Amino acid sequence: MTMSDTSAVSSSSAPPEAAMPGRSWAAWFVQTPGVLPAATFVAIILVWEASCRLFDIPAFVLPAPTRILGGFDAVTTGRWIEHVWATLRVALIGYVLSIAISLPIAIILARSEILSRAIYPILVVVQSTPIVAVAPIIIVALGSGDLPRVVITCLITFFPLVVSTTTGLMATPPELIELSRSLRAPVIREITQIRLPFAIPYIFSALKISVTLAVIGAVVAEFVAADKGLGYFIQFSTSMFQVQQAWAGLIVLVLLSLILFQAVTAVQRIWFPWSLPAERA
Repeated sequence: MTMSDTSAVSSSSAPPEAAMPGRSWAAWFVQTPGVLPAATFVAIILVWEASCRLFDIPAFVLPAPTRILGGFDAVTTGRWIEHVWATLRVALIGYVLSIAISLPIAIILARSEILSRAIYPILVVVQSTPIVAVAPIIIVALGSGDLPRVVITCLITFFPLVVSTTTGLMATPPELIELSRSLRAPVIREITQIRLPFAIPYIFSALKISVTLAVIGAVVAEFVAADKGLGYFIQFSTSMFQVQQAWAGLIVLVLLSLILFQAVTAVQRIWFPWSLPAERA
């Protein structure tokens, strides 16, 4: 093979990225984590702003993003902190309470088939009952403090935890259970050292879902009876036709849910990295 043939082959086998730099830029744009979602979000905001200005949409129907920013300034920082803390406090208390209730129930369902048949239909009935319809009854029965709002939050969040944890406990390989029982290991060790480690991925999947449901539960309770909180703030703002403030409260509520979701994800990544998929560990 001559020198010219060698150079021809080497040039023809050059990577396509070197020959087409635009394609490599597009690949970077798509594959870099966070870039594509951020660009999509910015595009939505720009289209939203342009549509409101172009079609002259009334602010009480759909305020432009620039008007919503004005809704943040209309409320003092102290009032924002007060509303956020009221919602966050109820959401976290209800969330922790639902974890404390759901884990023992899941262990009972996984250990006893009889109790599973007796309890599981009741849990389904509780979950199937619209919480918005039950919330006023709970408020009347328990008063107007934090207790009824915590109970409402717990009712919304505990069911995914029970179902997912039970599924994880039942997913333990049968041979490990048989080995544990052949060695006469105590039931508590079977649960804590065999079943629960296998259930950790399932538990965290439910924890991520339930932490966002906890915020929803707190807001639903605030819609029924409250004098502070983001749900109360949104309802009060809409009743006073302060739509920009209501949208601002909604944005804060979404940010709060995202922060809590990422906090649970961080706990899993830091303390239970082995429970993550191999490509994300």
